[in-house]
Amino acid sequence: MSTNDTSSQPLTTSYAKAPTRTITAGGVTYAYRELGPKGGIPVVFFVHLAATLDNWDPRIVDPIARNRHVITFDNRGVGASTGRVPGSVEAMADDAYTFITALGFDKIDVFSFSLGGFIAQDLVVKHPELVRKLVLTGTGPRGGKDIDKVARVTYWDILRATLTRSDPKEFLFFNRNATGKPAARAFVNRLEERTAGRDADISVRAFQTQLKAIKKFGRSAPADLSTITQPTLIANGDNDRMVPSVLSDDLHRRIKGSELIIHPDSGHGGIFQFHEEFVPGAVEFLAR
Repeated sequence: MSTNDTSSQPLTTSYAKAPTRTITAGGVTYAYRELGPKGGIPVVFFVHLAATLDNWDPRIVDPIARNRHVITFDNRGVGASTGRVPGSVEAMADDAYTFITALGFDKIDVFSFSLGGFIAQDLVVKHPELVRKLVLTGTGPRGGKDIDKVARVTYWDILRATLTRSDPKEFLFFNRNATGKPAARAFVNRLEERTAGRDADISVRAFQTQLKAIKKFGRSAPADLSTITQPTLIANGDNDRMVPSVLSDDLHRRIKGSELIIHPDSGHGGIFQFHEEFVPGAVEFLAR
């Protein structure tokens, strides 16, 4: 195992300025960024389909990093991390476990979005002792209704975006209406705030492997989520076309004591559209 020395680094609280580091474990070199004050339980961010380190909204990350040690990472085969993307969500969770324990942590809080939420659920079911608190956004349970159709929706919206020279996330994450369109543009612009040391894009092959893993996850037998006793915050928009919004209700019913936030007039990226409303509650939840 090897890691970059961070002991002499100044405190970074801006995601746009957080340096990219690497750690090698289990034959894979993982790329990650960290920011916020060290010490205590870190908040590890689990990112969405096709996403790299550059896909986290700084308006979500920065407020959490004001008082918490935040870590984002590229899972195996994504962005600047080496190796090949695994063919199952469960294997992605195993890699996440390898990465987190290589950094020396035995307790974390999880902030997840979309595919990241699938991975986070598999991680917490398999390693309940590792996770203290769980934030599940824009996501759903293993075997959830229409999760196996994510690939179809994704390819359709990539086509629509290509024809209009837009970012596919504008279609996939936001409603195409008077409130959604400006929110989409603002979100995509925020992802460009980091100008130096940007991550490599995901390869087409890695993206396709992720889609196959999502389809498999959607067609699997449901996991027993009653075993999740960690405080859990669930959030989504009310019109999620990628991971249907009803699945957030499903998670809320199955995870005892969980909290549910559904943002109005918004899609898969509801937490990004409503970051000003969502983030203070998420910060408070994680600080409790």
